Amino acid sequence: MNFLAHIFLSNNDNQITIGNFIADGIRGKRYKKYPIDIQKGILLHRQIDTFTDAHPTVRQSTKRLHENYGHYSGVIVDILYDHFLAKNWTQYSEVPLPEYIERFYDLLENNFETLPVRIQKMMPHMISDNWLLSYAKIEGIQKVLDGMNRRTKNISGMNRATVELKEFYTEFEDEFTSFFEELRAFSKDTLSNIEKKLADDI
Repeated sequence: MNFLAHIFLSNNDNQITIGNFIADGIRGKRYKKYPIDIQKGILLHRQIDTFTDAHPTVRQSTKRLHENYGHYSGVIVDILYDHFLAKNWTQYSEVPLPEYIERFYDLLENNFETLPVRIQKMMPHMISDNWLLSYAKIEGIQKVLDGMNRRTKNISGMNRATVELKEFYTEFEDEFTSFFEELRAFSKDTLSNIEKKLADDI
């Protein structure tokens, strides 16, 4: 899953949210240098990614893209799923999406020193261009894919994936909706198990 989904699945806990957000840049056991609640978020992020990558519904979405985008297909699906989360936000949260995102940006700014350097450098661009809110529109997804394609030196061709998004829009949306219900339940149970394990380790 991409940024918005990981943030949303953090149980409305600020420190878990930070951990879930920064987790991709925390390798191996380096998570243990962080406060316990941030550790929970990092470990939750890892479990979410494992569950997502192995899920048959996600693989069905990925398969639709594989011929044109190869191993980048999974990255594209993560971004497309964030689009459907943002677009259908009112089904998942009573807090309006713009307000929810502003709270998250405030959280990052208030915890700037805790963030890895890579995130510190990325954060101003994320906020100024309002990446998370832009996910709700296909035009915003296009900008994200354009940027990711540039980072692969135009090898991935990810910038073209809105073609498939538009062509198979209903299929992708149905797959996201079905999968996300399972992911929400999985995340809740997983976070509970992580909290118990970390408490036992103290």
